[in-house]
Amino acid sequence: MRDLARARARTAALTDLDADDLTAQHSPLMSPLVWDLAHIANQEERWLLREAAGLDAERRDLDELYDAFRHPRATRSGLPLLDPEQARRYADDVRARVSESLERCRFDTELTRDGFVYSMIAQHEQQHDDETMLATHQLRSGPPVLFAPDAPRTGRPAETDEITVPAGEVEIGTSTDPSALDNERPAHRVQVPAFRIDTVPVTNGRYLEFIADGGYDRPELWSEAGWEHRVRAGLEAPQFWTCEHDGTWWRRRFGVTVPVQPDEPVVHVCFHEADAYARWAGKRLPTEIEWETAARWNPGEQRSTRYPWGDTDPGPEHANLGQRHLGPAVVGAYPAGASPLGVQQLIGDVWEWTSSGFEPYPGFRAFPYREYSEVFFGGDYRVLRGGSFGTDPVACRGTFRNWDHPIRRQIFSGFRCARDIPVPPDVADV
Repeated sequence: MRDLARARARTAALTDLDADDLTAQHSPLMSPLVWDLAHIANQEERWLLREAAGLDAERRDLDELYDAFRHPRATRSGLPLLDPEQARRYADDVRARVSESLERCRFDTELTRDGFVYSMIAQHEQQHDDETMLATHQLRSGPPVLFAPDAPRTGRPAETDEITVPAGEVEIGTSTDPSALDNERPAHRVQVPAFRIDTVPVTNGRYLEFIADGGYDRPELWSEAGWEHRVRAGLEAPQFWTCEHDGTWWRRRFGVTVPVQPDEPVVHVCFHEADAYARWAGKRLPTEIEWETAARWNPGEQRSTRYPWGDTDPGPEHANLGQRHLGPAVVGAYPAGASPLGVQQLIGDVWEWTSSGFEPYPGFRAFPYREYSEVFFGGDYRVLRGGSFGTDPVACRGTFRNWDHPIRRQIFSGFRCARDIPVPPDVADV
C-alpha cells in the first residue's frame, strides 16, 4: 500500500489543474489528463477489487470507455468521459474499497503471491500514467504548473570515456524478483562477447558537435528508415530545442525556457537520431543484452544484481528518479550508482535507446494478460532501458524493459553508445 499511496500522491499532483487543462488534448500523441486519471482507477478496480479480492464491480460500465486498446489516444477527447470531479471521486472510491479489501485477499494465488498484483498496479500507475502524464505536461503550452528543485549541476568527471565489459556468460532477466513483469521473465543465460560502452550517457555538448558537423544533413549517417523520417518530420535538433540568431541553444522544459546545459544527458531524441549520432561517432547503440550486462553483471562475484550498485533499493545518492527533479542531472552526478565496472547513470535521468527490437525471452509466458507485453512483440518497436528522472523506483530496475516506436521523442529518451572490440588477427585465425 505504501507504493500505491506514493503513486496516488503523484497522480494528484499531476492532475491538480483546472478543468480546461484536464480535459484538453494537449497533443494527439497523448490522452487528455482526465482520461488517464479515470483509467488509473479502472485498472485498479479491475485487478485489485475484482481479480484479487473477488468483489463486485464498482463501475463495470466504464471498462470499455477506459480500455486503452479500444480507443487511440488521439480520439479520447471525443469520448463521453467522466468529468474531472467524477474521475477524482471514482478514483477515491476505488482506493477506499481497495484499502478495505486487503483482509479479503489471501495472497495464495499466482496473481496475489508476494503482493505481485499490488506491485503491478503501482507500476502501472507510476509508469503508464504518471510518467505519461508528465510527458503530457511537457507538451502542454502555457505557464509552468510543475515545480521541483534543480537536478545536481556538478558531477565527478569520468576517468575514461568508455568501459570495457569482458566477455562471459551472464544472466539476463529474472525468475525470482516478485515485482518483475512478464516480459522480464524468465531468467536465462546468454554468452556475451566483450564490448565497450560509454561511461555516461551522451551529453548535450557532444550532441551539439553532431549538429554542428551537419549530422542532420548527412544521409550516410542515417538508416534508410531514419533518413526518410528525418526528412518527413523536418528534424533538425532534439525536440523542444531552438537556436537563437547568435548561435546559442535553448530548450523548453515544462513551460520554462532554459539554456541547453552541455553536461546534461541529451533528452527527447528518437531512436533514429540516436542511431545516426552513434554512426557519426564511429560507434553503435548497445543491444539490450549488452545494456543489461553493463547494468547488472558483477564479474567479480559472477552474478547479476538488481541494480548497478547492488541489490539495495535506489536512494537519492544512487540515481535521479521519481520526479524529484524536472530534468536530468549532469553526468557524473551519481558516482554511488555506478556499476562494479564503473559505468555510470544507467538508472534514472534518461531512458536509453538500444538497438534491440521488443521480443519475448525464451520461455516467455504472458501473465496476467496478453495486452501487457505479448501484443507488442515484433513490429518496429525498440527497447529502452534504465528509466528517467520521471520514473518511479517501483517501475525501474536492471531487468525492466520499456519499448516504443523508433520515431517517438516526446518521451524522456536519451542514449549511450557502444562498440565492438576488434579481435586481433592471430586470435581470429585460431
